[in-house]
Amino acid sequence: MSTRQFHKNTIMTTPKFRTLKFTDGATQFRLRLTTSLLSHRPLLLTNIRSDDLDAPGLHEHEASFLRLIDRMTNGTKIEINATGTQLRFKPGVLLGGSVEHDCPIGEDARSVSWYLEDNAVGSEPLELTLNGITDGTSDVDPSADYLSASFLPLYIKFGLGSNDDLPPPSIRVARRGAAPLGQGKVHFYCPIVKELNPIDLVEFGKVKRVRGNAISCRIPPSSAARVAHSAKGVMHRLLPDVWIHTDVHSSSGKRQKGVGGIVGGGCGPSPGLSVILTATTTEGICLSAECSMSHNVDSNRHGVQKQQQQIERKKIELPEDLGKRSATMLLHEIFCGGCVDTNAQTFALLMMCLTPEDVSRIRLGPLSSYSVVSLRLFKEAFGVEFKLRVDEETKSGDDSDEDDEDSMRSRTVLCSCLGVGYRNMARAST
Repeated sequence: MSTRQFHKNTIMTTPKFRTLKFTDGATQFRLRLTTSLLSHRPLLLTNIRSDDLDAPGLHEHEASFLRLIDRMTNGTKIEINATGTQLRFKPGVLLGGSVEHDCPIGEDARSVSWYLEDNAVGSEPLELTLNGITDGTSDVDPSADYLSASFLPLYIKFGLGSNDDLPPPSIRVARRGAAPLGQGKVHFYCPIVKELNPIDLVEFGKVKRVRGNAISCRIPPSSAARVAHSAKGVMHRLLPDVWIHTDVHSSSGKRQKGVGGIVGGGCGPSPGLSVILTATTTEGICLSAECSMSHNVDSNRHGVQKQQQQIERKKIELPEDLGKRSATMLLHEIFCGGCVDTNAQTFALLMMCLTPEDVSRIRLGPLSSYSVVSLRLFKEAFGVEFKLRVDEETKSGDDSDEDDEDSMRSRTVLCSCLGVGYRNMARAST
């Protein structure tokens, strides 16, 4: 997701322009490029799928991400060897502005949200339009709806969009495009800010409402309604304030007038079904979970079978099962007890590194392996060390009959750090 491009207002104690070198290939490809841009330190990646005989080097979506960065920056130098297994990246100055980019599509393509999740913008408000896959890849990439529900509230908490002179950050899906053929369109806007605000997100509160959206592309409209009904059946056992809307797109040729007078609607040629649920607590914490319809082909082709069983059919997940799975995933995020969901941990930790030279705190659920590796990267790139403490105390009171909440709270981790004090020097100070 989008971070901000800031310049350091004080001299760093560590060597500022020391090259970041990694020999494990394309691991954390986007995040390493983002930290290189934010820290203004060159980056060297080697052994990029060097042991893959079929497809060595950078993949198409990674090369597309490099082209997007090249268009959004001034002075960036990118060097790739002949086999694509080594990348030398020298960051330039991030400009922002209005940019439109076509993302690759196909069986192994990534969602447009893959380009947004760790994207960095700079001296001007960013108006980014991405064309490609918008839905159906929740198992590997979050959707634009998920980023809007989970990441945008974090933007506000860190101070992005707090200026009344500029509109708040927003993500709008102008056209749906399910995997693998895509043809969707997403508009992203992010204003500039002088500096981020330190945060103190440690109070979880109680869940007061659940909102959701069931999205279908080129499948019967009743499927989205079945997903919403199934998910509500699970959530209504816990609280009454549950609303799940249906967003049905049946044809790529139909158009409808969107928000702000912009023509949008329709969808791409691929069918898809997905659902996203968001729980809001009394402390303003937003936790989201999403899942999409999975198509798993039965690969058991051994042995002699009857003629009627020789035709392999795809095992498509039922809409009712999809709704129950999404509700279960949201309940798991709530059970973890963090103030951000698992997929947003790395983004929140990165923003904490860029805050002013003050202490920021956040309560997280069990740290994912990706977040653990990201903490090591932030220490090397920014020199920021996080203090991690498992919270054994409960915030629910002294009642002895609340053992379940005590068990949940014991799984949370309190993360705190001292920001490096990055500032957006490109914005006028007068």
